[in-house]
Amino acid sequence: MATANQTLIDALRTAASNLANGNHYEWGHHGSCNCGNLLQAAFDLDKGEIIRYAQTGSGEWTELAQDYCEITKAPYEFLVEKLYDLGLNHVDIHHIEYLSDSNVLKNLPNGFRYLEKNQRQNVVDYFQTYANLLECELASESILEEAQQILKSYSQIETMVEA
Repeated sequence: MATANQTLIDALRTAASNLANGNHYEWGHHGSCNCGNLLQAAFDLDKGEIIRYAQTGSGEWTELAQDYCEITKAPYEFLVEKLYDLGLNHVDIHHIEYLSDSNVLKNLPNGFRYLEKNQRQNVVDYFQTYANLLECELASESILEEAQQILKSYSQIETMVEA
């Protein structure tokens, strides 16, 4: 699963909200599909810009992400780099396009179910659930860091008392 961070969580929530409120959705269109809507929500790009960049490569998002090269920075790679900057990798991108991450699916409202691609409400549900999971992971990391700080402080106090 993607690296939990607030930018990605916000982008998923914004994309879900935009889609629920009628943002253009077309699974077979790089600028209006799942990743296209996520890019629109996270960055100052519109569907036309996304499609122009994406058409410099060949294939779906999953293929573009698989072929990503950090060195050449070709236009479609700029888009994949943006997705990577959000904390995603090529496996995450595949799951987003096909709504297929088993961890997300088992945490959907009303329990596990497979989602069909090219169904707006399925994307909304997937993005919202994904954001919720990442938010829980981020909160858990924060709690763990706080606990480690408390233990470190306790250890320092204990050392001072022994001295």
